Amino acid sequence: MDHALPEVPPQGTLQRWLTGPRFGGLPNFADMPPPKLSFEFFPPKTEALEAQLWSCIRRLEPLRPCFVSVTYGAGGTTQARTHATVARIVRETSLTPAAHLTCVGASRGEVDDVARAYWDAGVRHIVALRGDPPAGAERYEAHPEGYAYAADLVAGLARIAPFEISVAAYPETHPTALSSDHDLDNLKRKIDAGATRAITQYFFDSDVFLRFLDRCAAAGITLPIVPGIMPVSNFNQMKKFSAMCGAGVPAWMGRLFEGLDEDPETRRMVSVVLAAEQVRLLQANGVDEFHFYTLNRPDLVYAIAHILGARPQPVTPP
Repeated sequence: MDHALPEVPPQGTLQRWLTGPRFGGLPNFADMPPPKLSFEFFPPKTEALEAQLWSCIRRLEPLRPCFVSVTYGAGGTTQARTHATVARIVRETSLTPAAHLTCVGASRGEVDDVARAYWDAGVRHIVALRGDPPAGAERYEAHPEGYAYAADLVAGLARIAPFEISVAAYPETHPTALSSDHDLDNLKRKIDAGATRAITQYFFDSDVFLRFLDRCAAAGITLPIVPGIMPVSNFNQMKKFSAMCGAGVPAWMGRLFEGLDEDPETRRMVSVVLAAEQVRLLQANGVDEFHFYTLNRPDLVYAIAHILGARPQPVTPP
């Protein structure tokens, strides 16, 4: 004889409140001072893109970031544009620029010459990277007379001048690393060679970064590990790029952007809320510095920074 289970009436708000877990929520804004910020730009390829870049720089300059970095194309393809952009930032703004420099496609002597040119131009901060292989190359191959890896580049830069040196870190492991432990060992080699901070690849699950901090601490890494934050302006493009660089995209993100392909304004609002919540959660866990990948689009980053308590300050002429 079948015994049907009695139907359980759906719980209302009061029942869920009385019987469910309690969440205190994030700290009040007044209890969390504005975090330290830095921004990443990429050098322009056309006059129109250059105008867009400088509009972005001028928009974000009053937020007084700790520094701004300028990227270097795969295989060193934007070396001249990167140098020109960084030199102009030194000349015409109050910002502290950090120039990306890679090992790819150049001898040690050539890389050293670029580093010396940066120093002579007033640049004191380098983001030292192994670099991506040139377009069409299946895998990275070191230049026969060049720096093989980022740790070698860091050591070379430290011999040239007392640069501040940032390096890359990968909370979800570099896609070409043999293992997560091997990847962490590589980060430690870069730090031991003279790096002063690490900036991470972007991520969307905050627990991934916090677990990575635990692993860094266990490995004896004590220098700043700055989380990289990517505001998502185009979810589909970001998902494709993330598959190539090894950044995980949680399923819940897809649901949040679902149905917004033809609605860029709502996408932007969702993006701002997501990134601000991510940063505030990390702040609540003791993280006080963040590096934003701007994609040369200032409005999302400016809005997020405002939510976090950053306010524009008078710009001091260079």
